[in-house]
This record gives sequence, structure tokens and C-alpha cells, in this order.
Amino acid sequence: MYKRCYSLSMDLLDSSHWHHVHAVLGAIDQEIAGLYAEAGSTGVRTRFVGPLISINRFGPMTIRQLADRWEVSHSAMSQTVAAMRTAGLVETAPAAPGTDARTRPIGLTGRSRELIPFLEAEWRATELAVRELDAELPYPLSRVADDLAALLERRPFAARLRDHLS
Repeated sequence: MYKRCYSLSMDLLDSSHWHHVHAVLGAIDQEIAGLYAEAGSTGVRTRFVGPLISINRFGPMTIRQLADRWEVSHSAMSQTVAAMRTAGLVETAPAAPGTDARTRPIGLTGRSRELIPFLEAEWRATELAVRELDAELPYPLSRVADDLAALLERRPFAARLRDHLS
């Protein structure tokens, strides 16, 4: 599951240099999702857990507030909220008279409130396991992310792409 495949080809079209990073993170995500299935938490996806915990901790939130909190686009959070609504995990409060319908707060359903203790326990366990892995690495992934962000701050990825396209 975590095995890296190397291509002998020199053609960059046959390459995906960071594919292995995505694959390993995807495998971890699948293992977390497997815990939900074992616990009988059908319909819960890993991307739902952070927003559900936030709504539980801080009360109903708008899509914009959730997007800002989780540092994702409004569109991405809107799609996540729609999927959570379909799964019966959130509900939208009616808009107050005279307010924009786009600012309606998203709240938990009875079903998601029942799941919260398990989801919070899983989140804490995941954070501990990730920190444990980070500590075992000779160069922690969290440090790689910080270093990568610093490099991209100095010279954005789009600039790097344009340099290679010319």
C-alpha cells in the first residue's frame, strides 16, 4: 500500500514526482475512513470531521466561516457542506428576514451530535499518530511543509511553471 513505484522512463509525461506523497496521504485517509466504517458511522467522510467538530465547538457557522477556519475555498466548503447535508449530518438554519440567504448558519443534526464523541476521539488519536510519525522521521513532514511554503513565498509555483513553459 505504501510502496513507491519508480519509472525508468526519462520522459516527464511518464512521471508524477509527488504521486507517492499523495498516495501515502491517501492511504492514511482510507485507513481513517475504515475506522468510521468499523464504528458504523456510515456516510462520514474524513473531510467532514473537522467542520463537524468546529460546528460542535463553536456553534452554527456559515460556509464562509467554515471555509476560513479550515483554510479552503468557499466553493470547496460549499461542496463539503452539501455532501454533509446529503448524509444527514448538518442542517441549514432558515435565513433571518432581511438577510442574505448565503449567510445562513450551518448546524449539526441529532445524528451528527451522536457521532461527535467518536469523531473527536478519532481526531485526537489521528493527531497523536501523525505527531508520532513526524517525530520518527529524520526530517519531519511538518518541517518539509514549512520549508516548501517558504520557498513558494519567495518564488511562487506559477512563476516556476512559467519559467519551464518558456
